[in-house]
Amino acid sequence: MNLRHLETFLLVADLQSFTAAARKLFMSQPAVSFQIKSLEEDLQVTLFQRGDKRLSLTPAGRLIYPEAKKMVNRYQKIRSGIDDMKGLKTGHLVVGASTTPGEYLMPLIVGDFRKAYPGITISLQVAGSGQVFRWVKDNEIDIGVTGTPSSGSGIWSEPWVRDNLVLIVPPGHRWAGRDGLEASDLLEEPFVLREPGSGTRRSFEKKLAERGIDSDRIKVSMEMGSTRAVITAVKAELGVAVASSLAAADALELGSIISVPTPFDSERTLYLTGNKQSQESPLVNEFLLFARKINISCQGIEQGT
Repeated sequence: MNLRHLETFLLVADLQSFTAAARKLFMSQPAVSFQIKSLEEDLQVTLFQRGDKRLSLTPAGRLIYPEAKKMVNRYQKIRSGIDDMKGLKTGHLVVGASTTPGEYLMPLIVGDFRKAYPGITISLQVAGSGQVFRWVKDNEIDIGVTGTPSSGSGIWSEPWVRDNLVLIVPPGHRWAGRDGLEASDLLEEPFVLREPGSGTRRSFEKKLAERGIDSDRIKVSMEMGSTRAVITAVKAELGVAVASSLAAADALELGSIISVPTPFDSERTLYLTGNKQSQESPLVNEFLLFARKINISCQGIEQGT
């Protein structure tokens, strides 16, 4: 069934005239008659009684009229919604982020985006990087933010912002005040680490490998499911840890933990990622453009130039 034919049928019925409907549609009368005939053949009924003075609906036409009206109205509502979405007047976005960017960066960015586009609603889901990768693979989220790049068929990933891993210890620790550490020093202390597979832990293990240290040689006293818990454990003198500078900034400023120079390159990158199907969405593309303009530091977020 052709929706345009239904629209023509409704207009002819309302105006009770093929000629008037043709003028309204900027079509020829034979073209209007052809559309009605095609609809009648499709439904295998006669829709209009063609009298001498006026056009009227047949019983079949009267039965079809309200349903056709509903179908056309629904279609117009869908088109209006699509137009609004393209214009970013309305829409819903699902963002999945690993723990560090999810807790410390994305709420601020989502807030700024909502101020720019108040008609858009956003769901922010926070989990470990492994779970975010699964969400992306299964196309359950529109955009992912992780501490390590993702890969796979139909998956895109791009560097986003730079972060630093800081080596944190409780105040009074023997490393406090040291000008520097040797890589071998890291083997002497118990570490509180994020869970295996987290972006922070994978980055730390990669940094160790670059210095020739097998991560299995690190003494792991505890494993935590969030960076916030890791920092709290260091405050409680349960071990030393490596954490994102973004996550540790407040505690460092308060002096409840202390950072010491790392014996490795501390810089790492956070990544934007997603399923390639999501890039067809105007809303997703606008959020990505917005995110790419953001300059982020430990002190906060500024709109880039």
